[in-house]
Amino acid sequence: GQPHEVAVDLLRGGAAEVSESIVQQTVRKVLARAALRPVTGMVVDFRTPAGEAALTSPDGVAWQIFRNPIALFVGGISAVILEFAEPRVRSGVWEHTTFRTDPLARMERTGLAAMVTVYGARSTAEKMIAGVSRLHARVQGTTPAGVPYRADDPELLDWVQATASFGFLTAYCAFVRPLSAAQRDRFYAEGEPAARLYGAVGAPKSEAELEALFQKMRPKLERSEIVFEFFDILNATSIFPRPLRAIQSMLIRAAVEITPTWAREILGLGARYGLASWEHAIVRGLGRASDRVLLASSPPAEACRRLGLSSKYLLQRV
Repeated sequence: GQPHEVAVDLLRGGAAEVSESIVQQTVRKVLARAALRPVTGMVVDFRTPAGEAALTSPDGVAWQIFRNPIALFVGGISAVILEFAEPRVRSGVWEHTTFRTDPLARMERTGLAAMVTVYGARSTAEKMIAGVSRLHARVQGTTPAGVPYRADDPELLDWVQATASFGFLTAYCAFVRPLSAAQRDRFYAEGEPAARLYGAVGAPKSEAELEALFQKMRPKLERSEIVFEFFDILNATSIFPRPLRAIQSMLIRAAVEITPTWAREILGLGARYGLASWEHAIVRGLGRASDRVLLASSPPAEACRRLGLSSKYLLQRV
């Protein structure tokens, strides 16, 4: 059927059906499978070492947000949109990663890095981040306008960290459930230990600091056709399992919808790139349904067991 017909049928089936048939497949495809892929030579086991804490606390906001696949997918794309508005970041990603040739593998590796950063044992996260930082140190070049860049430039690391945090948090608040101002500030603060390990020493630790960084970076942002090429690649890639492929483009447009209006204006992303009013309810339905599911094999569930908590601990906190 048409995308909206498929989505409406799914939601009419009830939250339980959506949770079982859609969200579990999505998590297995995008999250669980990614956890088996090597990143910088590593295979991650979120169950070990037994008892070792993560960089973030299980009673924090990050552990709730990062277990939601709809928030991760939508927020991750919104983050990339903002990253691509910065010409040095855009050139580094476009010229030195596999986004153009193998976007699914690139997204899976990025997803695993996020899972390790939030749920992995501290020693595992520190080892992975050190490996990523070594890769960043080798990435350098010049933008089409002749501006030199390095992937380990603190300003660019701050921008990538800030846009990722903004994307995931905003997607969760928009399509899963709203969070208080204190919870939103706590989420940014929880990211500081990992941000410092990545070299993003000036990454925002609150919404106020995020807004200040947005104002600082805004004059440096610009429109690029690469953003539209990025959308074409995403829409042409089979990212989700078959039942969700019909609304894949809707979730991509949800990412545009949560991107700040001023950034959309800079990039030329008009209303047609966002969501129609009826689509908001569908994406919210999927986001809320996915918040009631936690696969036993998923990184957050395995991390809970590593810490001696019930695999359903995070569900009990919703």
